[in-house]
Amino acid sequence: MGKHPLKLGYKASAEQFGPRELLDYTVEAENAGFDSVWISDHFQPWRHTNGHAPQALVWLGAAGERTKRVELGTSVLTPTFRYQPAIIAQAFGTLGVLYPDRVILGIGSGESLNEVAVTAADFPEPKERLARLRESVALIKQLWTEDLVNFDGQYYKTKNATIYDKPKKPVPIYIGAGGPVAAKFAGRAGDGFICTSGKGDELYRDKLLPAVEEGAKAANKNPDDIERTIEIKVAFDTNREHALADTRIWSALALPAEDKVNIHDAREMERRAEDVADQAHRRWLVSSDPEEHIEQIRPYIELGFTHLIFHYPGDDQSRFLQLYSKEILPRLRSRWG
Repeated sequence: MGKHPLKLGYKASAEQFGPRELLDYTVEAENAGFDSVWISDHFQPWRHTNGHAPQALVWLGAAGERTKRVELGTSVLTPTFRYQPAIIAQAFGTLGVLYPDRVILGIGSGESLNEVAVTAADFPEPKERLARLRESVALIKQLWTEDLVNFDGQYYKTKNATIYDKPKKPVPIYIGAGGPVAAKFAGRAGDGFICTSGKGDELYRDKLLPAVEEGAKAANKNPDDIERTIEIKVAFDTNREHALADTRIWSALALPAEDKVNIHDAREMERRAEDVADQAHRRWLVSSDPEEHIEQIRPYIELGFTHLIFHYPGDDQSRFLQLYSKEILPRLRSRWG
C-alpha cells in the first residue's frame, strides 16, 4: 500500500444540505473518528428542487474553525474558469496558514453546470479543459514557491504576482481523473489522485491506477508517494429498503459522464436524472449488513486506494455517522488500518 496509512473520510454532501447543516455534520464526523472531510465546489447543484450549492472557499474557513483535527479538502474544485488559478493559490495559501497540515486542494477539469452559468462562454472540449488544468497547476505551484511571478501561459498570465500569506510547506494538490490521460497527469503533477467508485474494477485496475503510476515515474517520483483517493458511495442502513430508496436523490449519478459534463442547467440535469432514477442504486454500495458492506469496500482497498471518502445519500446524516463509526470504521481499521 506504499507509505500511506489507510485514511477514512466523510463527504459533506453540499448539493443536499445547506452550509450550516454541513458544518454541524463535519463536527460530528470529526467526533465520530473520521480522518477527513471533503466538499464539492459547485456553483449549481445536480438538482434544482431543494438543491444547495454553498461556496466551498468560504465554507472551508468556517469548517477549519469548528474542527481541530480532520483534514479538509475539495473534491473537487475547478481552478480554470470561474476562478483564476492565482486566486485559488491565494485562497488555499490563506487556508494553509490558518490550518497547517490540514488542508488539501482537490481539483478537476470541471463541468458545464458550474462554469457556463457564470461565464456565459461555450464549454470547451476535454482536451482544452485538461490543458487549462495543467497550466493552472503549474501557476499555482509557482506562486506558492516564488515571489514576483511573471507567468505567460496560453490561458493564464500574471505580472509580478506574489502570494504574501502561504504556509512554509505547500498545500498538497490532489487531481481528479475519470480517464487515463488525466490520471497520468495526476501522477505526474499531483500529490494525490481522486476518482469515484462504482465504475467497474477494470477501469481502476487496468487504466486509472497504472496511469497514475506511469505519470509519477515519468516525473521521477516514487509512485507510492501519491495518495490514491476514492469517493465511495455508500447507502448503508440497518434497513435495506431504506438504503435502496435513499439513492434516488442522487439519480444524476446514473447518467453517462459525457452527458453530465455538458449540461449547464440544474433543471435539465434534474429532468434527465428522473429518467434513470430506478438505476441510481447501481452506483452505490447498498447494504444493511456490516460484514457484507466490508466485503463491498474490500476491492477498493485491495486495488491500492489509501484514502476512502464515504458519501451517504440519506437525509439523516447524523444517524449514518454514528452507525458508520460503530459498525464500519473499526472493522476497516482492524483489518487494513
